[in-house]
Amino acid sequence: MMNDIFFRDLEMCRTTVDDALKNALPDSKEAYETLLDSMRYSFVGGGKRIRAIICLKFCEAVGGSPEAALPAACAIEMIHSYTLIHDDLPCMDDDDMRRGKPSNHIKFGEFTATLAGDALQAYAFETLLKSNLPPDTIVKMAQVLAEESGPRGVCGGQYLDLSSEGKDLAVGQLLEIYLLKTSALVSAGAQMGVLAGGGTSAQIYAAKKYAQAVGLAFQARDDILDFTATAEKLGKPIGSDLENNKTTLVSLLGIDKCKKLVQIETENAIHVLGGNFKNAEFLKSLASFLVGREF
Repeated sequence: MMNDIFFRDLEMCRTTVDDALKNALPDSKEAYETLLDSMRYSFVGGGKRIRAIICLKFCEAVGGSPEAALPAACAIEMIHSYTLIHDDLPCMDDDDMRRGKPSNHIKFGEFTATLAGDALQAYAFETLLKSNLPPDTIVKMAQVLAEESGPRGVCGGQYLDLSSEGKDLAVGQLLEIYLLKTSALVSAGAQMGVLAGGGTSAQIYAAKKYAQAVGLAFQARDDILDFTATAEKLGKPIGSDLENNKTTLVSLLGIDKCKKLVQIETENAIHVLGGNFKNAEFLKSLASFLVGREF
């Protein structure tokens, strides 16, 4: 399913998002210039951009121009970066490395990092609201981003994740956390992409189901890599789940069954695309690609 065309397309999308993000924040000599530097530090020049790429490609899959979804793709990366800044704080996961470099709070200090995350969340909506799309479409996209970012999405998932440390969880409880903490932002990108391309409600539903499956597979793969990869390859500390006494799919199921779950959810993601989209080959290949990632 994957070929050279897929990898060229993947890199082109990533470069497009990276270039847009480099120009997203204005240069400033204001007294808060260091805050802007802190914001840029976490969302420029790093990351897989999977959520943003999914946004662009779902727009294309419903017949739209990926360019129409670029503000939404940037917005989702800003939200994602804010969550990573906050995840790394001492009051949360307390990690000193992110994407192969010092975490934001190590580089800039805790209060600046916290405010950088807050500012990125606000700037994500400012960026989205500047989209060159019909106002009612922009409102729907903003609603999706707000819902998937808040208590019914990534914030709720992070709360459940942190409050469950040291507790024994069932597989179903852990999957609920993953659906909120990881799948929610993937889902936001997928749904906003369909909306930007003028897709139907059925296509929005299919995109959300795809994203939920990909998100679960992605997080399950993360659990495996936390046990098997090196910190150099991942660009962040490994074994932190064990140190924080967190239940993971690997600790509940073992690596082999966890790998099987990754495969099942990947197949679910590919299946749900079905005949709902004009061209979903890239999205199918992306799901397959993420199964074997080592980063």
